[in-house]
Amino acid sequence: MGPGPSITITQIEGYKFAVDFGSVLPLLIVDEAVPIGNGEGPFPEQILVSAVTNCLCASLVFALAKFKQEAEGIRAEARCEVTRNAENRLRITGIAVSISLGARAEAVPRIDRVLEQFQRFCTVSESVQAGIPVTVAVRDGAGTLLT
Repeated sequence: MGPGPSITITQIEGYKFAVDFGSVLPLLIVDEAVPIGNGEGPFPEQILVSAVTNCLCASLVFALAKFKQEAEGIRAEARCEVTRNAENRLRITGIAVSISLGARAEAVPRIDRVLEQFQRFCTVSESVQAGIPVTVAVRDGAGTLLT
C-alpha cells in the first residue's frame, strides 16, 4: 500500500473519540448518536457521507476550473440509507448527494463537459462506490436538475 493520509483516533470515554489529523489541524471530537453515545460530535455515518460529499464538491470545483468556468458557489446536501442485512446488522446501503450550483446552467457554457467528468476526479466517492452505491444529483442556481 502506498503512502496516503493517516489519522490517530483516541478514546476519550464511552463512544466519544478524538480524531487527530496531525499538528496543523485541531482535533475532531466524534461520538455515536443518542441513545448509544451522547451525540457530542458527528457519528461515523455522518463522517463517511461528509467525506463523499466534500470530495464530490471539490471535484466539481476542479472540473469547473479545468474548463475555466465559475458556478458562483456550490452547496450540497447528502443522506445515507442505513438498513439491516441478513444478520440483522446495520449497513450503509446507499448514499444520495444533491449538489446545487449558484449559477444557472446557461451561465456556465461548458457545464455539460464538466458534468460528464467531474465524478471521475473524486477519489473518495469512486472508492466508496465499489462497495456502497453512491448517487449524485447536480442542480443549478434555479434548482434545475442537471444530472
